[in-house]
Amino acid sequence: MQKRKLGNSGLEVSALGLGCMSMSFGYGPPGDKQQMIELIRAAVARGVTFFDTAEVYGPYTNERLVGEALAPLRAQVVIATKFGFGIVDGKQQGLNSRPEHIREVAEASLQRLGIDTIDLFYQHRVDPDVPIEEVAGAVRELIKAGKVRHFGLSEAGVQTIRRAHAVQPVTAVQSEYSLWWREPEKETLPVLAQLGIGFVPFSPLGRGFLTGKIDESTTFDSTDFRNNVPRFTPEARKANKALVDLLARLAARKQATPAQVALAWLLAQKPWIVPIPGTTKLHRLEENIAAAALTLSAEDLREINEGAAAITVQGDRYPEALNRLVGR
Repeated sequence: MQKRKLGNSGLEVSALGLGCMSMSFGYGPPGDKQQMIELIRAAVARGVTFFDTAEVYGPYTNERLVGEALAPLRAQVVIATKFGFGIVDGKQQGLNSRPEHIREVAEASLQRLGIDTIDLFYQHRVDPDVPIEEVAGAVRELIKAGKVRHFGLSEAGVQTIRRAHAVQPVTAVQSEYSLWWREPEKETLPVLAQLGIGFVPFSPLGRGFLTGKIDESTTFDSTDFRNNVPRFTPEARKANKALVDLLARLAARKQATPAQVALAWLLAQKPWIVPIPGTTKLHRLEENIAAAALTLSAEDLREINEGAAAITVQGDRYPEALNRLVGR
């Protein structure tokens, strides 16, 4: 697989990474541990070098899974994890980016992952109670101590990004970005280009919707958080199918799948964008990886953009309580 550099940092990773959250958390029951280990190792064998996890996924179980899976392959991969939530008795309890907590999380994540250094350490969500300068300063000290290599932010607003970057250079910003959520194009991407920061889109396939395998009649497991997402009501899914139909028309001509076109579109936006689609299935992993070799012409991109501009996506991407945590 081709490699990409995240901004000016020099951190080089595969053009597509692997988001590991769904293996343990968020989209129904956790996957079988041994099968998920095999899936992660299969990704490495196919050229994926960039793996994304977080302490809050589980909590804790996803970091342990990723650490065990990648232990024999550590020299070949880049591991990203995150801090920023309080966890009490195994449950997420609000935000916590106090410097002393960041240091505690770093030590615990290193142990769970079984590594000496965290390659990329993101603040998972901006904590309004802790100045971002203090957060960046805490990570800067961890970098000096050799416990972290690179600093990242997730779902941060542009002023927060600028303030953090002035204290400790930010290597990557992670936020949702796909054909059905293009908000980062307005402010975030121009600022990242200016500052030389890489961009890591999560949910690049619209939480599975852009694969074309979900329609208004699809039912989710009771533990799947999409049950609470306004964009996944049956009415919204029915309306939003127009976007999948747009991808499917081009995919048919390209002998590709809608998911592959959606990922190739993202890769074509900027050379410093590295999407991290997640999956629990080998055939989906292989489908996603093949998107890195799919070239979209200027005419293809124009067709997608003009078609998408005529479609109004229905439903918020998060419930209101989660919406309040992003873009700060």
